[in-house]
Amino acid sequence: MNGTLVLAGTPIGDVTDAPPRLAAELATADVIAAEDTRRLRRLTQALGVQTRGRVVSYFEGNESQRTPELVEALTGGARVLLVTDAGMPSVSDPGYRLVAAAVEHEIRVTAVPGPSAVLTALALSGLPVDRFCFEGFLPRKAGERLSRLREVADERRTLVYFEAPHRLDDTLAAMAEVFGAGRRAAVCRELTKTYEEVRRGGLGELAAWAAEGVRGEITVVVEGAPAPGPGDVGAEELVRRVRVREEAGERRKEAIAAVAAEAGVPKREVFDAVVAAKNEARTSS
Repeated sequence: MNGTLVLAGTPIGDVTDAPPRLAAELATADVIAAEDTRRLRRLTQALGVQTRGRVVSYFEGNESQRTPELVEALTGGARVLLVTDAGMPSVSDPGYRLVAAAVEHEIRVTAVPGPSAVLTALALSGLPVDRFCFEGFLPRKAGERLSRLREVADERRTLVYFEAPHRLDDTLAAMAEVFGAGRRAAVCRELTKTYEEVRRGGLGELAAWAAEGVRGEITVVVEGAPAPGPGDVGAEELVRRVRVREEAGERRKEAIAAVAAEAGVPKREVFDAVVAAKNEARTSS
């Protein structure tokens, strides 16, 4: 009879946020797969838990190789507990491969809910939370990062990102370029930890602040694009939207038609704005 795979959320900062079930699962699991076994040891010590199961490492570098071994344990009836350094496994952390493999083998998968940097940042941001998108980490290369941001430039739902502190200023500057310097955002740093900070403002303002250097675990929450009404979108914005779609691979004709439809204006208006911008660029050069 197959065993059970348990995905356990771990504290994102304050260890006292650990759910009571986490301690019970750590104490009774047959196998504990941990992103960092040293962090797991510190966690169990803080919770006063004595583990009896076999502990193995399960991180990005060995995830592919370790998954078959864990599936074998599961099909043999073991209760396998998966924990990452902070938050819920699979959410920008190891876990997806193992869950997919378990589902494929008809193994039961359950979870111990725990703290979430995504939801905590959303709640603290002061931005709309009724609809949101989690975008994870942006690409490290500047060109790829801009392309990814352009894909969601017109997304109306609130956007949530993770980012490394040493890349935060470049990311916020890229967001200001693509979304507009005035788009509201919140940078949530060191959530639930001693030096927790939530910095709110326009993307341009936040980029200037981050240029001075920021430390800690970072979650960025960005306001969604405003819903335009008829006549609310200016020529410059129409041209920008066409350019974003063209850079994403759309032909100009289709891009113009799509932008006209979403802005509620005639296609001719968008076409004229694009032509005028092109002529202006030629004149200035």
